[in-house]
Amino acid sequence: MIFHSVAYLVFFPAVVILYFILPQKVRNYWLLAASFVFYMNWNAAYGLLLLASILITYGAALLMEKAESRNVRLALMWGGLILNLGMLIWFKYTGFLIHNLNALKLFGSPIPVPDILLPVGISFFVFQALGYMLDVYRGKVKAEHHLGKYALFVSFFPQLVAGPIERSTNLLPQFDEKHEFDTDRVREGLLMMLWGLFMKIVIADRLAVIVDRIFEGYLEYTGAELFLAVLLFTVQIYCDFGGYSYIAIGSARVLGFKLMDNFRYPYLSRSIHEFWKRWHISLTGWFTDYLYIPLGGNRGGKLKKYRNTLIVFLISGLWHGANWTYVLWGFINGIYMVAEEALEPVRSRVLSFFKADRDRFSYRFFAGIGTFLLVSFSFLFFRAASLGEAVGILRQMKARPGFLNLLDESWSRLAEAGQMEYHEGVALLLAVILLLVVDLFLSKKKDIPKWFFAQGKPFRWLVYLGLLFWIILFGVYGHEYTQTAFIYFQF
Repeated sequence: MIFHSVAYLVFFPAVVILYFILPQKVRNYWLLAASFVFYMNWNAAYGLLLLASILITYGAALLMEKAESRNVRLALMWGGLILNLGMLIWFKYTGFLIHNLNALKLFGSPIPVPDILLPVGISFFVFQALGYMLDVYRGKVKAEHHLGKYALFVSFFPQLVAGPIERSTNLLPQFDEKHEFDTDRVREGLLMMLWGLFMKIVIADRLAVIVDRIFEGYLEYTGAELFLAVLLFTVQIYCDFGGYSYIAIGSARVLGFKLMDNFRYPYLSRSIHEFWKRWHISLTGWFTDYLYIPLGGNRGGKLKKYRNTLIVFLISGLWHGANWTYVLWGFINGIYMVAEEALEPVRSRVLSFFKADRDRFSYRFFAGIGTFLLVSFSFLFFRAASLGEAVGILRQMKARPGFLNLLDESWSRLAEAGQMEYHEGVALLLAVILLLVVDLFLSKKKDIPKWFFAQGKPFRWLVYLGLLFWIILFGVYGHEYTQTAFIYFQF
């Protein structure tokens, strides 16, 4: 079930209405049932996989709490890790591993590649369950004895298939709270959902039409057009995943739950380090706590710190997908992080020599542009279907630059690739400008909902109706919504 489908338009209000009508003692059971229905809507068999991850980590955590021996606790922890990661590896990486073994020709004949369907969101709910189990092992939280409540923590439908990857310390206690229907909170949640739909349907899905066509036929386009397509994909993936996160957080907010932020205006970052503090925050935090720090983190000198950083980004790249393009994307960002820190003394001396102030608008502007371009370059590999395609695009950029025609022919060819009429192109451009304005506004205001709802009704209803009509008139809708699935559903 996709957030911007008719099914969710019926499902979500029904869940909310019954949640607030039902007695407090059965509300969690209702949410648990609704969450499994939501997930099994894709494939009923997926529910068994989700249940297996829940039972493994639930049982391991209980046994760890009761075990007196550290070795027993360690064995239980590793057992839970191996079973969950084994499940993830089988469904997500079996084909990738066999393809690479066959490419090495280590065996007399190629190994048959099994046809394994990747369960939606498996990387997200497995990581959430493992985070809880590891917290219990470390003594950070107590094991949850109520199976139903723990199952709801792992399967809570707003963030089940694409995050945020929640921590047990934040979400689990909220299932013990009594949530009353609150008009202000519901309005806040619905506004977030509306903004998420705007980002997804008006911007991301419109850009997807352009980007997909250009990447699929990249030999037909100039370097300038390919360069613009890469920049457009950088905006597309933010609006796609950021839009999902807004809808997820807004859906939970309507019900009375507060999920962690997953994005904080990442393209306003002035460095790669700052970008990774603002992009996919829940995953970055997960890898920091459960991989980077156990590897040694900042301890042991700079070389070990750089090694740990590269390992984390390589694994993060592989987490995103079973393709060498994702691994290279992670490696590039790891190199960015290492190089940025290693060259910081040089940059400081240069800025000092020219008496440049990092707080000045000119520095922040150009640092932001530079960061955006570096991020965009790495996203070329994230979007490419293969390493060969990524290299081919770079070669095409070199062979047919075409930057002199950037202001005339290129824009018209991009509009043609996106099958856009003039008014649709203008609407898309205005939508991207609005996105930038809102992110700038978010970066200045700490409590946006409080500010927004303090404005008069005419202004608020102008925003509501404006976004709604923009979505209706200029949104991209596919047949039964299959072609507009969120990008991160495949991870």
